[in-house]
Amino acid sequence: MNSLYEQLGGQAAVEAAVDIFYRKVLSDDRIASFFDGVDMDRQAAKQKAFLTMVFGGPNNYSGLDMRKGHAHLVARGLNDSHFDAVVENLGGTLKELGVAQDLINQVAAIAESTRNDVLGR
Repeated sequence: MNSLYEQLGGQAAVEAAVDIFYRKVLSDDRIASFFDGVDMDRQAAKQKAFLTMVFGGPNNYSGLDMRKGHAHLVARGLNDSHFDAVVENLGGTLKELGVAQDLINQVAAIAESTRNDVLGR
């Protein structure tokens, strides 16, 4: 059985998805402010490595765990509505790339599994 990473289209698909995803996020008034002052090239590279890992591809992710990595955002008010907006943008990105709904559902489930850690609960 191919990994979710392979089913989505591998490295090229993850790279395209992350680029589109951050364009959506940065134009979303609900969440764009959380990225003020962030080096977006570095952020995108970390996100590509993280998604590759969680989708079952090669593990080159060396970033912080979700709780530590988002604690400064929780301190700035990051909450469930913001998390929902991120997941919505991710789903919209995958839909735009023509990813099948069952795969989008798997990605959403993986994202959902990080909610409590991202939100520091």
